[in-house]
Amino acid sequence: MPEKDFLYLHLRELPYFRALVRAVEASYYQELDLQSPTLDVGCGDGHFASLVFNQAVDVGLDPWHRPIHEAQKRDCYRLLVEADAGDSPFPEEVFGSAFSNSVLEHIPHIESVLKDTARVLKPGALFAFCVPNSRYFSALSLTHLFGKKYEAWFRKISRVEHADDPDVWKIRLESAGFQLERWWHYFPPSAMRVLEWGHYFGLPSLLAHYLTGKWILLPNRLNLFLTERFVRRYASTQAVEDGTFTFYLARKPITPDKNSVG
Repeated sequence: MPEKDFLYLHLRELPYFRALVRAVEASYYQELDLQSPTLDVGCGDGHFASLVFNQAVDVGLDPWHRPIHEAQKRDCYRLLVEADAGDSPFPEEVFGSAFSNSVLEHIPHIESVLKDTARVLKPGALFAFCVPNSRYFSALSLTHLFGKKYEAWFRKISRVEHADDPDVWKIRLESAGFQLERWWHYFPPSAMRVLEWGHYFGLPSLLAHYLTGKWILLPNRLNLFLTERFVRRYASTQAVEDGTFTFYLARKPITPDKNSVG
């Protein structure tokens, strides 16, 4: 099967700055062994899962009614559950894996979400997620001019509650019952500045979405040619030391059987 062009697939349906970072992240999932049943923590409207996976994800979880309704239309989940990920209705140790794509940074009660995710995962299950790190704000082009006021403004419009480094996430994960196995930074400062300015240049897409429900009115190669040509140079999937986002692989440890004799 030929590899998917995740950048173009995302550009057809999303503002270019969101398409850029989502395309990079989509490529990482192709190498992951997500054992079934799989839980998508914060599935939103299902757009990401519909492009990334060739089969339906077992369960999508999200607290908001409207995105869940959109996800249902995409038919990319076997089951959709509208509930808070910090207090989900699932029994303990039922899922073989979980992922959360650029969601956890928006959640104020992150500790309870991590703990509940660990609760519903089977021992040995993989939990993959990605979030911005501290360079998400320090790499902004206008931070150097306007300082903390601009950082606070961008934090507000991007709704980012947590932009932390691996040492902070390691503590959070271990407190929740996970072991951090691996992480890597991606999306260098140059790409971050494309994302930054996309929040402003993407206003026509916001208007289009408000009026029609679609971000892109003409999703064809001709209409997207110049945008794709510009954005593609920043769509590197290579891990970089100064990346502004971080991808994490954590695992719920296998605990020894209390009844075993050793």
